[in-house]
Amino acid sequence: MKRLSRVVLVSAALIPLAAQAAGRLQLDDKASLWPRAGMEAKIDFTNRMGKSMVQLSPELSNAYFMRCLEETANIGDTKELTLGDLVRTCVSLQMGRAE
Repeated sequence: MKRLSRVVLVSAALIPLAAQAAGRLQLDDKASLWPRAGMEAKIDFTNRMGKSMVQLSPELSNAYFMRCLEETANIGDTKELTLGDLVRTCVSLQMGRAE
């Protein structure tokens, strides 16, 4: 009985973590999710993109990705585009300016 209660407690503690992980935006998510995502998920995603891309160029910061993704994802019907496609577009736009 004691063991069962421990399993239940551990499971109950892990459910919010699983839900939080499931709520994270990923590169392979549809771009149409961006406008409906919460601000916390957007900040988390742009922070991750900024940390990984700022090595290519200092201008590829989390603030840049937030601005760029807000503009590109809200323009119109993104059809089958993914967030990864939008991130690549944002990188291309910034690298084109740097040349």
